[in-house]
Amino acid sequence: MMAGWDYLINRKDLRATEVRAANPAGALAEGEVIVQVERFAMTANNITYGAFGDMMGYWNFFPAPDGLGRIPVWGFATVTDSQVADVPVGLRLFGYLPMSTHYRMKLVKTRHGYVDTAAHRAALPPTYNAYNEAPVEASDDFRALLRPLLMTSFLLDDFLSDDANLTSLVLTSASSKTALGLAWFARRRGMKVVGLTSASNRADLASTGVYDQLLTYDEVGTLKAEGAIALVDFAGNRATIGAVHATLGTSLTRSLIVGGTHWNAERVEGQLTGVTPVMFFAPDQIRKRSAEWGQGVLDERFSAALATFIADNGWLNLVHHQGPEGLATAYHAVLEGKTRMQDGHIIHPA
Repeated sequence: MMAGWDYLINRKDLRATEVRAANPAGALAEGEVIVQVERFAMTANNITYGAFGDMMGYWNFFPAPDGLGRIPVWGFATVTDSQVADVPVGLRLFGYLPMSTHYRMKLVKTRHGYVDTAAHRAALPPTYNAYNEAPVEASDDFRALLRPLLMTSFLLDDFLSDDANLTSLVLTSASSKTALGLAWFARRRGMKVVGLTSASNRADLASTGVYDQLLTYDEVGTLKAEGAIALVDFAGNRATIGAVHATLGTSLTRSLIVGGTHWNAERVEGQLTGVTPVMFFAPDQIRKRSAEWGQGVLDERFSAALATFIADNGWLNLVHHQGPEGLATAYHAVLEGKTRMQDGHIIHPA
């Protein structure tokens, strides 16, 4: 196996990938560190990063050669070389990483952790540039898998909880971990949650007990309009969004766009019935609640919710993959929607 590598994606064709040797060695400038990537999760959320890479700036976090991109992932890395006084070798961090064995960063220590201050990241959302010290814990695989996804679920539920009129949610791509998390949070505060999924996922999803009702995509026309309803779309399939809007009519009072798991769905044009969909961007909600609650309170509330979710959902199953070959297997399976919804894929680059 090569000593160091980057996993690169064709920005115009997410199916086209390549592994390139990458040498992380070389003299460090003042303020630079090199981290070795230990493990990260591969989920439908990462496919969304690729699908929305140009629109939302996800390709800009980790520069790549022309026409190629490095899809961001969430995981753990350890500092192996440092020219920063308060970032010691051996420091273990959790945060936003490339699908690579190593990464060169410009880390600065702050009150709440560490921030990558590289010039190319300066205009990007601060949430994604922040790294937290992360001593080894038994739950590290679940933290890599669920912390970013459940944070989005937590923030979505928090955002929707401000709408006192809502009685029900309809979630597309109901087998995605972020949708499952939102369903779990929302039902705990009394919402009825309907999941839309493929026929192949329906039985497995039903076994989790997370949803009140599950419908396949060709059953959207049977949705019942009862009270004020919000659509939360994780799929990015315009035809499905249109069908939900048309079926629910004026009962659909909110329509949020979150993800793009159906990244290769046929593009459908035309005016939607009723309410106009809006994009939900988790860092905006983080900024709002950090200002209102304080970052410490936000972190405590989420950490408690994450621990409870892990304990309450024993159906979750971890699947481990090694090296670039293992990453390729997991990436293409997730990209093509060929993974079991129970499985969480953890990549170990080395």
